[in-house]
Amino acid sequence: MDCATPLTHALKTEAYVIMKNDALLDVKNLRVRYHTDDGTIHAVNGISFSLTKGSSIGLVGETGAGKTTTALSILRLLPERTGKIISGTITFAGKELTKATDADMRAIRGAEIAMIFQDPMTSLNPVFTVGEQIAESLRLHNAIGRSDKEIEDRVDEVLDMVGIPVSRKAEYPHQFSGGMRQRIVIAIALVCEPDLLIADEPTTALDVTIQAQVLTMIKELRDRLHTSMILISHDLGIIAQTCDHVAVMYAGKLVEMGTAEDIFTAESHHPYVTGLFGSIPNLRRCSHEIVAQR
Repeated sequence: MDCATPLTHALKTEAYVIMKNDALLDVKNLRVRYHTDDGTIHAVNGISFSLTKGSSIGLVGETGAGKTTTALSILRLLPERTGKIISGTITFAGKELTKATDADMRAIRGAEIAMIFQDPMTSLNPVFTVGEQIAESLRLHNAIGRSDKEIEDRVDEVLDMVGIPVSRKAEYPHQFSGGMRQRIVIAIALVCEPDLLIADEPTTALDVTIQAQVLTMIKELRDRLHTSMILISHDLGIIAQTCDHVAVMYAGKLVEMGTAEDIFTAESHHPYVTGLFGSIPNLRRCSHEIVAQR
């Protein structure tokens, strides 16, 4: 994805996407609806963006903006009875995912596109060891020509990569802290070395210190494996640290998009983006206010 200048108005978004022949992921005019007993929810309303190999984009916005729905649409994991892609295309490595069969999508998930889900406390199966859960992904997608010993060696390698002692691979999720569980979830996502990693608020349930460690690790692993990444967050600080490009979502639309530098240095913004920046705590102002109160 190449973005030269920041957007300052929602209506410019559709014309702002720069399509390239070497785009790994190309989303065009994606619209998603949820049909519920209470009515139809317009979750994603005509968004478009592209992502090249090795680049990263941060989807930022408030809860309910459509960020996770966009990610689930790419993986075709929308709720079967309620969620539906109404229109648009999602092209990944030359494959049109909206028309792919279930068998095709099962082959793509984990092997070519992997996802880190929001809550590490519920993302792991409590009745299998962490080593078994990492190996399962490898056996499903990348076991051709590999012996059991080679699979175990790969599990050990990935555990070491995310900073988990190999000696603990026979333990169960409840025996790990939240930060270590998130590292294990990341290991599962990266064990097959996917071309695209989708990280859906990967640090939401973690304290600030562990959050920083996990973000640093994700960035280092992404750079080492040359993996493209979509990072979903409501935290502009996290996006600034981790992503090359930023796309701000509001009410199912992309209201502003550009390089991280452009977005964070621009003087003029869409009103919603101005509000987001205004919500960032100013430590210097807060300290002055505390001194004044004394």
